Amino acid sequence: MKNEQIYLDHAATTPLRAEVLDSMMPFLTNDFGNPSSLYQQGQVARKAVDESRELIGKVLGARVGEIVVTSGGTESDNAAIKGAALAMKSYGNHIITSQIEHEAVLNSCEQLKEFGFETTFLPVDSDGLINPDDVVKEINSSTILVSLMMANNEIGTIQPIKDIAQKIKVESQNLGHPVLFHTDAVQCVGSLEVNFKDLEVDLLSLSAHKFQGPRGVGALLIKRNTPFFPLLTGGGQERDRRSGTENVAGIVGMAKALQLSSLEKEVVNQELIFLRDMIIDGVLNSIEGSFLNGHPTQRLPNNVNFSFDSVEGEPVLLGLDFAGISASSGSACSASVNEPSHVLIAIGRSKELAQSALRITLGPSNTKSEVQYFLETLPQLIKKLKSMPSLQKS
Repeated sequence: MKNEQIYLDHAATTPLRAEVLDSMMPFLTNDFGNPSSLYQQGQVARKAVDESRELIGKVLGARVGEIVVTSGGTESDNAAIKGAALAMKSYGNHIITSQIEHEAVLNSCEQLKEFGFETTFLPVDSDGLINPDDVVKEINSSTILVSLMMANNEIGTIQPIKDIAQKIKVESQNLGHPVLFHTDAVQCVGSLEVNFKDLEVDLLSLSAHKFQGPRGVGALLIKRNTPFFPLLTGGGQERDRRSGTENVAGIVGMAKALQLSSLEKEVVNQELIFLRDMIIDGVLNSIEGSFLNGHPTQRLPNNVNFSFDSVEGEPVLLGLDFAGISASSGSACSASVNEPSHVLIAIGRSKELAQSALRITLGPSNTKSEVQYFLETLPQLIKKLKSMPSLQKS
Protein backbone atom coordinates (compact mmCIF):
# COMPACT_ATOMS: atom_id res chain seq x y z
CA MET A 1 0.00 0.00 0.00
CA LYS A 2 1.35 3.46 -0.92
CA ASN A 3 1.92 5.92 1.90
CA GLU A 4 0.39 8.82 -0.04
CA GLN A 5 -3.02 8.32 -1.64
CA ILE A 6 -3.36 9.05 -5.37
CA TYR A 7 -6.62 10.90 -5.93
CA LEU A 8 -8.36 9.96 -9.19
CA ASP A 9 -11.94 11.01 -8.41
CA HIS A 10 -12.07 14.69 -9.36
CA ALA A 11 -15.57 14.37 -10.85
CA ALA A 12 -16.83 13.70 -7.31
CA THR A 13 -15.09 16.69 -5.77
CA THR A 14 -11.83 18.58 -6.08
CA PRO A 15 -9.35 19.84 -3.50
CA LEU A 16 -9.72 23.49 -2.54
CA ARG A 17 -6.90 25.56 -4.01
CA ALA A 18 -4.73 27.45 -1.53
CA GLU A 19 -5.31 30.73 -3.40
CA VAL A 20 -9.05 30.18 -3.16
CA LEU A 21 -8.90 29.56 0.58
CA ASP A 22 -6.78 32.69 1.00
CA SER A 23 -9.40 34.75 -0.84
CA MET A 24 -12.14 33.38 1.43
CA MET A 25 -10.42 33.74 4.81
CA PRO A 26 -11.16 37.45 5.43
CA PHE A 27 -14.89 36.72 5.10
CA LEU A 28 -14.67 33.76 7.47
CA THR A 29 -12.93 35.89 10.12
CA ASN A 30 -12.92 39.69 10.39
CA ASP A 31 -15.12 40.70 7.43
CA PHE A 32 -18.15 38.73 8.57
CA GLY A 33 -20.81 41.34 7.88
CA ASN A 34 -24.18 40.68 6.25
CA PRO A 35 -24.19 42.14 2.71
CA SER A 36 -27.70 43.50 3.29
CA SER A 37 -26.54 45.67 6.21
CA LEU A 38 -25.93 49.40 5.65
CA TYR A 39 -23.05 49.81 8.09
CA GLN A 40 -19.41 49.48 7.05
CA GLN A 41 -18.96 45.76 7.79
CA GLY A 42 -21.99 44.95 5.68
CA GLN A 43 -20.83 47.14 2.82
CA VAL A 44 -17.40 45.48 2.77
CA ALA A 45 -19.20 42.17 2.28
CA ARG A 46 -21.53 43.68 -0.34
CA LYS A 47 -18.57 45.00 -2.33
CA ALA A 48 -16.93 41.56 -2.28
CA VAL A 49 -20.13 39.86 -3.46
CA ASP A 50 -20.70 42.39 -6.24
CA GLU A 51 -17.12 42.17 -7.49
CA SER A 52 -17.30 38.37 -7.43
CA ARG A 53 -20.50 38.42 -9.50
CA GLU A 54 -18.83 40.65 -12.05
CA LEU A 55 -15.89 38.26 -12.28
CA ILE A 56 -18.16 35.21 -12.65
CA GLY A 57 -20.14 36.98 -15.36
CA LYS A 58 -16.99 37.98 -17.23
CA VAL A 59 -15.62 34.42 -17.25
CA LEU A 60 -18.93 32.78 -18.20
CA GLY A 61 -20.28 35.36 -20.67
CA ALA A 62 -23.25 36.24 -18.47
CA ARG A 63 -24.75 39.49 -17.26
CA VAL A 64 -24.44 40.13 -13.53
CA GLY A 65 -28.22 40.07 -13.22
CA GLU A 66 -28.35 36.61 -14.80
CA ILE A 67 -26.34 35.01 -11.98
CA VAL A 68 -28.29 33.38 -9.16
CA VAL A 69 -26.02 32.00 -6.44
CA THR A 70 -27.15 28.66 -4.98
CA SER A 71 -25.83 26.01 -2.60
CA GLY A 72 -24.47 23.89 -5.47
CA GLY A 73 -25.33 21.78 -8.48
CA THR A 74 -28.23 19.88 -6.96
CA GLU A 75 -30.04 23.04 -5.93
CA SER A 76 -29.31 24.67 -9.28
CA ASP A 77 -30.78 21.72 -11.18
CA ASN A 78 -33.83 21.56 -8.91
CA ALA A 79 -34.41 25.29 -9.22
CA ALA A 80 -34.00 25.20 -13.00
CA ILE A 81 -36.42 22.33 -13.59
CA LYS A 82 -39.08 23.24 -11.04
CA GLY A 83 -38.70 27.00 -11.33
CA ALA A 84 -38.99 26.95 -15.12
CA ALA A 85 -41.80 24.38 -15.25
CA LEU A 86 -43.95 26.18 -12.69
CA ALA A 87 -43.39 29.53 -14.39
CA MET A 88 -44.34 28.07 -17.78
CA LYS A 89 -47.36 25.98 -16.78
CA SER A 90 -49.81 28.31 -18.55
CA TYR A 91 -48.18 27.23 -21.85
CA GLY A 92 -48.16 23.47 -21.21
CA ASN A 93 -46.97 20.62 -19.01
CA HIS A 94 -44.45 18.67 -21.13
CA ILE A 95 -40.76 18.40 -20.25
CA ILE A 96 -38.03 16.71 -22.31
CA THR A 97 -34.84 15.34 -20.78
CA SER A 98 -32.60 12.31 -21.37
CA GLN A 99 -32.10 8.93 -19.75
CA ILE A 100 -28.55 9.79 -18.64
CA GLU A 101 -29.12 12.99 -16.67
CA HIS A 102 -27.96 13.53 -13.11
CA GLU A 103 -30.41 12.37 -10.45
CA ALA A 104 -31.07 16.00 -9.50
CA VAL A 105 -32.70 16.49 -12.90
CA LEU A 106 -34.35 13.07 -13.18
CA ASN A 107 -35.84 13.19 -9.69
CA SER A 108 -37.05 16.76 -10.18
CA CYS A 109 -38.92 15.64 -13.29
CA GLU A 110 -40.36 12.67 -11.40
CA GLN A 111 -41.51 14.91 -8.57
CA LEU A 112 -43.25 17.27 -11.00
CA LYS A 113 -45.51 14.38 -12.07
CA GLU A 114 -47.36 14.99 -8.80
CA PHE A 115 -48.22 18.46 -10.09
CA GLY A 116 -49.50 17.33 -13.47
CA PHE A 117 -46.33 17.58 -15.54
CA GLU A 118 -45.23 14.88 -18.00
CA THR A 119 -41.68 14.03 -19.00
CA THR A 120 -40.18 12.38 -22.08
CA PHE A 121 -36.84 10.68 -21.39
CA LEU A 122 -34.79 10.66 -24.60
CA PRO A 123 -32.58 7.66 -25.43
CA VAL A 124 -28.88 7.99 -26.23
CA ASP A 125 -26.62 6.00 -28.54
CA SER A 126 -23.96 3.52 -27.41
CA ASP A 127 -21.51 6.38 -26.78
CA GLY A 128 -24.02 8.33 -24.71
CA LEU A 129 -24.73 10.93 -27.38
CA ILE A 130 -28.13 12.55 -27.86
CA ASN A 131 -29.35 13.01 -31.43
CA PRO A 132 -30.49 16.66 -31.79
CA ASP A 133 -33.18 15.55 -34.23
CA ASP A 134 -34.64 13.27 -31.53
CA VAL A 135 -35.14 16.34 -29.36
CA VAL A 136 -37.03 18.13 -32.12
CA LYS A 137 -39.24 15.10 -32.80
CA GLU A 138 -40.44 15.04 -29.18
CA ILE A 139 -41.39 18.73 -29.01
CA ASN A 140 -45.15 19.21 -29.16
CA SER A 141 -47.67 21.95 -28.44
CA SER A 142 -47.46 21.27 -24.69
CA THR A 143 -43.65 21.31 -24.45
CA ILE A 144 -42.32 24.02 -22.17
CA LEU A 145 -38.85 22.86 -21.10
CA VAL A 146 -35.90 20.81 -22.33
CA SER A 147 -33.09 19.87 -19.91
CA LEU A 148 -29.95 18.14 -21.21
CA MET A 149 -26.55 17.99 -19.55
CA MET A 150 -23.56 19.49 -21.33
CA ALA A 151 -21.32 16.55 -20.40
CA ASN A 152 -22.08 13.40 -18.48
CA ASN A 153 -20.68 13.06 -14.98
CA GLU A 154 -20.14 9.30 -15.29
CA ILE A 155 -18.95 8.60 -18.84
CA GLY A 156 -17.77 12.09 -19.83
CA THR A 157 -19.57 12.29 -23.19
CA ILE A 158 -20.01 15.90 -24.35
CA GLN A 159 -23.34 16.82 -25.97
CA PRO A 160 -23.88 19.22 -28.93
CA ILE A 161 -25.70 21.72 -26.71
CA LYS A 162 -25.51 24.76 -28.99
CA ASP A 163 -26.83 22.79 -31.98
CA ILE A 164 -29.72 21.53 -29.86
CA ALA A 165 -30.40 25.04 -28.52
CA GLN A 166 -30.70 26.44 -32.03
CA LYS A 167 -33.11 23.69 -33.08
CA ILE A 168 -35.25 24.28 -29.99
CA LYS A 169 -35.40 27.98 -30.77
CA VAL A 170 -36.76 27.26 -34.26
CA GLU A 171 -39.41 24.90 -32.87
CA SER A 172 -40.33 27.43 -30.20
CA GLN A 173 -40.98 30.05 -32.88
CA ASN A 174 -43.11 27.56 -34.81
CA LEU A 175 -45.17 26.81 -31.69
CA GLY A 176 -45.69 30.46 -30.86
CA HIS A 177 -44.65 30.06 -27.22
CA PRO A 178 -41.32 29.72 -25.42
CA VAL A 179 -39.64 26.34 -24.97
CA LEU A 180 -36.97 26.92 -22.35
CA PHE A 181 -33.65 25.07 -22.51
CA HIS A 182 -31.64 24.19 -19.40
CA THR A 183 -28.21 22.58 -19.42
CA ASP A 184 -26.46 21.03 -16.44
CA ALA A 185 -22.87 22.19 -16.98
CA VAL A 186 -21.61 21.13 -13.55
CA GLN A 187 -18.87 18.90 -15.00
CA CYS A 188 -17.89 21.46 -17.66
CA VAL A 189 -17.49 24.84 -15.99
CA GLY A 190 -13.84 25.27 -15.10
CA SER A 191 -12.81 22.58 -17.58
CA LEU A 192 -14.37 23.38 -20.95
CA GLU A 193 -15.01 26.73 -22.60
CA VAL A 194 -18.48 27.68 -21.35
CA ASN A 195 -20.02 30.94 -22.58
CA PHE A 196 -23.61 31.41 -21.49
CA LYS A 197 -24.48 33.85 -24.25
CA ASP A 198 -22.87 31.82 -27.04
CA LEU A 199 -24.50 28.54 -25.96
CA GLU A 200 -27.97 30.09 -26.50
CA VAL A 201 -29.47 28.23 -23.54
CA ASP A 202 -31.90 29.83 -21.07
CA LEU A 203 -30.64 28.26 -17.85
CA LEU A 204 -27.26 26.77 -16.87
CA SER A 205 -26.18 25.00 -13.66
CA LEU A 206 -22.70 24.99 -12.13
CA SER A 207 -21.02 23.99 -8.87
CA ALA A 208 -17.84 25.48 -7.39
CA HIS A 209 -16.39 22.33 -5.82
CA LYS A 210 -15.99 20.76 -9.26
CA PHE A 211 -13.29 23.29 -10.20
CA GLN A 212 -11.29 23.54 -6.95
CA GLY A 213 -13.67 25.96 -5.31
CA PRO A 214 -15.51 25.56 -2.00
CA ARG A 215 -18.31 23.08 -1.40
CA GLY A 216 -21.81 24.31 -0.69
CA VAL A 217 -21.91 27.03 -3.34
CA GLY A 218 -22.83 27.09 -7.02
CA ALA A 219 -24.94 29.10 -9.40
CA LEU A 220 -27.86 28.97 -11.77
CA LEU A 221 -27.53 31.29 -14.75
CA ILE A 222 -30.93 32.52 -15.93
CA LYS A 223 -31.12 34.44 -19.18
CA ARG A 224 -32.67 37.87 -18.86
CA ASN A 225 -36.49 37.85 -19.21
CA THR A 226 -36.69 34.06 -18.76
CA PRO A 227 -39.83 33.07 -16.82
CA PHE A 228 -38.84 31.68 -13.43
CA PHE A 229 -40.74 30.69 -10.28
CA PRO A 230 -38.53 31.03 -7.17
CA LEU A 231 -38.45 28.00 -4.88
CA LEU A 232 -37.00 29.89 -1.91
CA THR A 233 -38.76 33.07 -0.78
CA GLY A 234 -37.93 35.39 2.07
CA GLY A 235 -35.65 38.41 2.12
CA GLY A 236 -35.57 38.87 -1.63
CA GLN A 237 -31.88 38.19 -2.23
CA GLU A 238 -30.67 37.21 -5.71
CA ARG A 239 -33.23 39.61 -7.20
CA ASP A 240 -36.10 37.71 -5.59
CA ARG A 241 -35.09 34.45 -7.29
CA ARG A 242 -33.38 32.75 -4.32
CA SER A 243 -33.82 34.28 -0.89
CA GLY A 244 -31.35 33.73 1.93
CA THR A 245 -28.37 35.57 3.40
CA GLU A 246 -25.50 35.43 0.93
CA ASN A 247 -22.63 33.00 1.50
CA VAL A 248 -20.00 35.71 1.08
CA ALA A 249 -16.92 33.53 1.55
CA GLY A 250 -18.37 30.89 -0.77
CA ILE A 251 -19.19 33.41 -3.50
CA VAL A 252 -15.72 34.97 -3.28
CA GLY A 253 -14.10 31.52 -3.38
CA MET A 254 -16.20 30.40 -6.34
CA ALA A 255 -15.24 33.49 -8.32
CA LYS A 256 -11.54 33.07 -7.53
CA ALA A 257 -11.55 29.37 -8.46
CA LEU A 258 -13.38 30.13 -11.69
CA GLN A 259 -10.90 32.87 -12.58
CA LEU A 260 -7.89 30.61 -11.96
CA SER A 261 -9.32 27.65 -13.87
CA SER A 262 -10.22 29.90 -16.79
CA LEU A 263 -6.67 31.24 -17.03
CA GLU A 264 -5.07 27.80 -16.80
CA LYS A 265 -7.46 25.39 -18.49
CA GLU A 266 -5.90 25.40 -21.95
CA VAL A 267 -2.52 24.23 -20.65
CA VAL A 268 -4.05 21.96 -18.00
CA ASN A 269 -6.39 20.29 -20.50
CA GLN A 270 -3.51 19.37 -22.82
CA GLU A 271 -1.88 17.45 -19.98
CA LEU A 272 -5.17 15.91 -18.85
CA ILE A 273 -5.98 14.67 -22.36
CA PHE A 274 -2.51 13.13 -22.60
CA LEU A 275 -2.97 11.31 -19.29
CA ARG A 276 -6.57 10.37 -20.10
CA ASP A 277 -5.60 8.77 -23.40
CA MET A 278 -2.64 7.08 -21.74
CA ILE A 279 -5.08 5.41 -19.34
CA ILE A 280 -7.50 4.44 -22.12
CA ASP A 281 -4.77 2.83 -24.22
CA GLY A 282 -3.11 1.21 -21.23
CA VAL A 283 -6.25 -0.41 -19.84
CA LEU A 284 -7.73 -1.58 -23.13
CA ASN A 285 -4.40 -3.06 -24.26
CA SER A 286 -3.49 -4.77 -20.99
CA ILE A 287 -6.80 -6.09 -19.63
CA GLU A 288 -8.73 -8.65 -21.63
CA GLY A 289 -12.47 -8.11 -21.42
CA SER A 290 -12.21 -4.38 -20.71
CA PHE A 291 -14.57 -1.88 -22.35
CA LEU A 292 -14.47 1.91 -22.57
CA ASN A 293 -17.75 3.59 -21.67
CA GLY A 294 -18.58 6.86 -23.40
CA HIS A 295 -17.39 8.47 -26.61
CA PRO A 296 -13.71 7.71 -27.34
CA THR A 297 -12.81 11.34 -28.14
CA GLN A 298 -15.87 13.58 -27.62
CA ARG A 299 -15.50 13.38 -23.87
CA LEU A 300 -14.28 15.49 -20.96
CA PRO A 301 -10.49 15.95 -20.88
CA ASN A 302 -10.16 14.24 -17.51
CA ASN A 303 -12.73 11.42 -17.70
CA VAL A 304 -12.38 7.71 -18.38
CA ASN A 305 -14.90 5.01 -17.51
CA PHE A 306 -14.43 1.27 -17.99
CA SER A 307 -16.40 -1.93 -17.53
CA PHE A 308 -14.79 -5.36 -17.05
CA ASP A 309 -15.95 -8.87 -17.81
CA SER A 310 -16.35 -11.24 -14.86
CA VAL A 311 -15.45 -8.77 -12.11
CA GLU A 312 -17.58 -6.90 -9.57
CA GLY A 313 -16.91 -3.20 -9.23
CA GLU A 314 -16.74 -2.95 -5.44
CA PRO A 315 -13.75 -5.31 -4.97
CA VAL A 316 -11.91 -3.34 -7.67
CA LEU A 317 -12.47 -0.07 -5.81
CA LEU A 318 -11.45 -1.60 -2.49
CA GLY A 319 -8.36 -3.16 -4.04
CA LEU A 320 -7.33 0.14 -5.58
CA ASP A 321 -7.92 1.91 -2.29
CA PHE A 322 -5.69 -0.60 -0.50
CA ALA A 323 -3.04 0.08 -3.15
CA GLY A 324 -3.28 3.81 -2.46
CA ILE A 325 -5.58 4.88 -5.32
CA SER A 326 -8.90 6.67 -4.85
CA ALA A 327 -11.37 6.03 -7.68
CA SER A 328 -15.12 5.50 -8.04
CA SER A 329 -17.74 3.45 -9.82
CA GLY A 330 -19.69 6.47 -11.06
CA SER A 331 -21.76 9.27 -9.58
CA ALA A 332 -20.72 10.10 -6.02
CA CYS A 333 -24.24 11.41 -5.41
CA SER A 334 -25.70 7.91 -5.78
CA ALA A 335 -22.75 5.75 -4.72
CA SER A 336 -24.65 4.31 -1.75
CA VAL A 337 -27.41 2.93 -3.97
CA ASN A 338 -26.70 -0.72 -4.80
CA GLU A 339 -28.07 -0.54 -8.33
CA PRO A 340 -26.28 -0.57 -11.69
CA SER A 341 -25.63 2.84 -13.19
CA HIS A 342 -28.67 4.15 -15.08
CA VAL A 343 -26.23 5.84 -17.45
CA LEU A 344 -24.47 2.60 -18.39
CA ILE A 345 -27.78 0.78 -18.78
CA ALA A 346 -28.94 3.59 -21.09
CA ILE A 347 -25.92 3.15 -23.38
CA GLY A 348 -26.65 -0.57 -23.68
CA ARG A 349 -24.34 -2.16 -21.14
CA SER A 350 -25.62 -5.30 -19.44
CA LYS A 351 -26.39 -5.16 -15.73
CA GLU A 352 -23.24 -7.18 -15.08
CA LEU A 353 -20.99 -4.81 -17.03
CA ALA A 354 -22.69 -1.79 -15.49
CA GLN A 355 -21.96 -3.13 -12.02
CA SER A 356 -18.28 -3.56 -12.86
CA ALA A 357 -17.81 0.11 -13.78
CA LEU A 358 -14.68 2.00 -12.81
CA ARG A 359 -14.52 5.78 -13.27
CA ILE A 360 -11.20 7.60 -13.24
CA THR A 361 -11.31 11.40 -13.26
CA LEU A 362 -8.05 13.31 -13.30
CA GLY A 363 -7.08 16.69 -11.90
CA PRO A 364 -4.33 19.27 -12.47
CA SER A 365 -2.10 17.77 -9.78
CA ASN A 366 -2.05 14.23 -11.22
CA THR A 367 1.22 13.15 -12.81
CA LYS A 368 2.44 10.71 -15.41
CA SER A 369 4.13 8.62 -12.71
CA GLU A 370 0.81 8.33 -10.84
CA VAL A 371 -0.93 7.16 -14.01
CA GLN A 372 1.86 4.65 -14.63
CA TYR A 373 1.42 3.30 -11.11
CA PHE A 374 -2.32 2.97 -11.71
CA LEU A 375 -1.68 1.14 -15.00
CA GLU A 376 0.67 -1.25 -13.21
CA THR A 377 -1.75 -1.83 -10.34
CA LEU A 378 -5.10 -2.29 -12.11
CA PRO A 379 -4.24 -5.22 -14.44
CA GLN A 380 -2.69 -7.15 -11.55
CA LEU A 381 -5.75 -6.46 -9.41
CA ILE A 382 -8.22 -7.51 -12.12
CA LYS A 383 -6.24 -10.69 -12.77
CA LYS A 384 -6.22 -11.50 -9.06
CA LEU A 385 -9.96 -10.90 -8.69
CA LYS A 386 -10.76 -13.06 -11.71
CA SER A 387 -8.83 -15.92 -10.11
CA MET A 388 -10.96 -15.73 -6.97
CA PRO A 389 -14.27 -17.54 -7.66
CA SER A 390 -16.04 -15.94 -4.69
CA LEU A 391 -15.48 -12.49 -6.21
CA GLN A 392 -16.38 -13.35 -9.78
CA LYS A 393 -19.74 -12.42 -11.20
CA SER A 394 -22.32 -15.15 -11.24
